[in-house]
Amino acid sequence: MKRNHTQAVTSTKPNPVKLYDYQQKDLIKIFECFNERPNSYNLLYQLPTGGGKTVIFSEIVRRYVEEMKKKVLVLTHRIELSKQTSQMIEKFGVQNKIINSDIKELEDQHDYMCFVAMVETLNNRLQEEKLELDDIGLVIIDEAHYNSFRKLFKYFENSFILGVTATPLSSNIKLPMKDSYRELIVGESIPTLIDKQFLAKANFYSFDVSLKSLKIGINGDYTVKSSEELFTSLNMQGKLLEAYEEVSKGKKTLIFNNGINTSKYVYSLFKSAGYEIRHLDNTASSSDRKEILDWFKHTPNAIVTSVSILTTGFDEPSVETIILNRATKSLTLYFQMIGRGSRVLPNKKDFTVIDLGNNVARFGLWSAPVNWQEIFNFPNFYYDNLKSDDEIERNFKYVMPPDLRAEFANSEDISFDVKEVYKKMIREGRKSKDTLLLSLEQHAFMCADNTEDVFDARLLAKDLTDDISYRIRIYSYCMMKNSKNYREWLEEDYMRKLRVRIGQIFAERSMEEEE
Repeated sequence: MKRNHTQAVTSTKPNPVKLYDYQQKDLIKIFECFNERPNSYNLLYQLPTGGGKTVIFSEIVRRYVEEMKKKVLVLTHRIELSKQTSQMIEKFGVQNKIINSDIKELEDQHDYMCFVAMVETLNNRLQEEKLELDDIGLVIIDEAHYNSFRKLFKYFENSFILGVTATPLSSNIKLPMKDSYRELIVGESIPTLIDKQFLAKANFYSFDVSLKSLKIGINGDYTVKSSEELFTSLNMQGKLLEAYEEVSKGKKTLIFNNGINTSKYVYSLFKSAGYEIRHLDNTASSSDRKEILDWFKHTPNAIVTSVSILTTGFDEPSVETIILNRATKSLTLYFQMIGRGSRVLPNKKDFTVIDLGNNVARFGLWSAPVNWQEIFNFPNFYYDNLKSDDEIERNFKYVMPPDLRAEFANSEDISFDVKEVYKKMIREGRKSKDTLLLSLEQHAFMCADNTEDVFDARLLAKDLTDDISYRIRIYSYCMMKNSKNYREWLEEDYMRKLRVRIGQIFAERSMEEEE
């Protein structure tokens, strides 16, 4: 016999999980909206990753079913999230049913007051008109910043829609969230949650990386192809391993990449260096994923290199280090990646973030205050004021690595302030290109003074590529000519002239010795 709605309602139990004060405060605000706003109102709720969004909306489900006597639908964008959400709601005493790909019809829908569904599955069933959900009073959307949920709004025009997200900024700049939600409730901030010891403190280590080779795709973020070309290069692979060994060696580490090939390169790199590491991407079976994550959980110095798959629906408090081995233009992804390390434990009050994509320079510190109301209401203003890669790189200061500096032990001074020399040339009425000639002269003598012959000196000059690129970039900013083609031409011309000048120095020294 099917249970009626009243029977289902009385089956809910008191909340077995004690909510924190800030969670209770937000619940009060949300239920005030339920009572004061129209039944067909769209409300957005923001709370940082690690703040307990699933716990809060599970309690919302319990109370809504009990007080409003209407059904609740919870939407997720991944099957793993659907299962986790269903289990959490069950803990709160509300029996629920997952609408997955196996569900074709809902003959027993009157047995439940809550349903959990993946957006694509539910959309397909509703389009096929094989499935109809009755008496849905509230629709809760997890990770509401994803635009895939919008297609379902038309089926629930008479329902109250509550979107939940850590970052109220749409994944598509052309579809701002303020067009889908009429109001935003902002929860506790990351700085406050850190102060109250609900989240761990992040210690940041940023390494300057030139992103001039990266291209922007139609989704507004860096393309996988261009990212893989950069981050699989020997230079970047070496920088990654060096950063890990310098800052995080022996710590449980999660590495985020943009591209499967990059992640596999990282796996081989660390494996060859003798480290415990596993690779995980979205092609892994559910059993492989479970096995890898179990290994990660129980291995103290474990490293997992991944491709986006662990940005949501993954909670492993023992993570000690997050490595951003990629660049992103997505504020949401930035917060999601770092959030994977923010869970606290009795013996874990902080964690490490290694940034190899200039992400901190682009978005600011993860733990800095954010005006979410402003971002929600004026997303274009936010995007327009994001630092460009050129602006970020303009502030880079090249520091020669210690092992390379050792190659120039005979050179007392290897510094060269391009801006100051450029200003001096202009003041003295000299040509601006004399700046590069003086730089080149210094580099030529650095190579000649630290080698025995012209051949070794020219080989050593190749190790100055990063220093030369940096000096030319600063010079091009001074010249207000910063196109990629112009810089590449200057670099090629510089290297050609440097080889010639090195040859001249050795020829001059040879003549002096003969005399």
